Amino acid sequence: MAMSERLNAPISTAELERRWKAVRAAMEYEKIDVLLMQNNNDHMGGYVRWFTDMPATNGYPNTVVFPRDDEMTVVCQGPFGGGETTAQGDVAWRGVKKILTTPSYASAHYTKDYDPELAATALKPYGNGTIGYVGTYQMSYAMLDYIKRAFPHARYVDASDLVDRIKVIKSPEEMELIRRTAAMQDGAMRAAFAAVKPGMRDTEVAAIAQAYSVAHGSENGIYLCASMPLGRPAKFANKHLQNRVIQKGDQVALLVEDNGPGGMYTELGRSCVVGVKVPAAMREELAFCKEARRLTLDLLKPGTPCKEIWETFNEFMRRNGRPPETRLYCHGQGYDLVERPLVRHDEPMAIAKDMNIVVHPTYIHGGYLNWLCDNYLIGGNGPGDRLHQFPEEVIEVG
Repeated sequence: MAMSERLNAPISTAELERRWKAVRAAMEYEKIDVLLMQNNNDHMGGYVRWFTDMPATNGYPNTVVFPRDDEMTVVCQGPFGGGETTAQGDVAWRGVKKILTTPSYASAHYTKDYDPELAATALKPYGNGTIGYVGTYQMSYAMLDYIKRAFPHARYVDASDLVDRIKVIKSPEEMELIRRTAAMQDGAMRAAFAAVKPGMRDTEVAAIAQAYSVAHGSENGIYLCASMPLGRPAKFANKHLQNRVIQKGDQVALLVEDNGPGGMYTELGRSCVVGVKVPAAMREELAFCKEARRLTLDLLKPGTPCKEIWETFNEFMRRNGRPPETRLYCHGQGYDLVERPLVRHDEPMAIAKDMNIVVHPTYIHGGYLNWLCDNYLIGGNGPGDRLHQFPEEVIEVG
């Protein structure tokens, strides 16, 4: 059947089948009968979309039951009595046998068992088997607690790593979507910086980037922006903290971190200065920032442990009198805004070929917020060319 015109850049059925086949082979090897996952947003809710090509949104839970030997069952927002709805003939839900619906809301605690009750009907054939849960950080306590009480004789295992190892390696189709996202973000940054002028609020700049992205296929993301007087650095922030009015002589930092057509995330971060020339000291610090990024890129080779990259980068920063990273400056991306691997001391996964990695050294030094943010696809010998084409410089505007 032809895809509905209502779908935004659907992934191919062949790509979905590739994913299902790879996961089922891993489940067979690990002797897992069925997977259970639940997401409630399209920022850090990539498991549901990766399996179904349908995003979880708006805080509503989407639950997926993925058997090793049968098609999926999905539990999602909808009317009471929506159980046993067949997905046959609905091209929006490929690989799904049943769609079960219930009007549950995290803000109404008494509805906490509504989704688990429906998920349990799909898990019943595996009540004496092995159930693998995926992404428990986002799965509700109510879901896993209910299922474990409903099936006390099942064996439970955390299958997140099983799925992650497959999910983080991008197929050619996924790589093309990643490139499209990066190109879209180049346009969003150009549009936003072209509009910057004194008297605008930070939120207006972010809104221009968002409007451009939505018009070019984006569905979700974040747009962090902060203006600041030169010499008085601040960190970019979310919409609640974007009320400052931009003045002549300000630095404006903007991060466009949204998904593109097809749902893949990349992120682009740059600064501009308003109505003045870029100070020489700021240019010099940007040159050091590029050097710090190059150090990281040279280490992003298949097989390299993330801890080794993190420690080498931080030693470089300390040796040169800059603050070490204490949060996250380099990580994977895909259907999740932040996807494994995290380039940090606590990440057990190593760098691998065909990962989508973003590198964004960001620090305050010398009176400025200094940073660059771009994505790279990992090849057999390390990163390929920078995916974003936006200039690697501080832009003079206004």
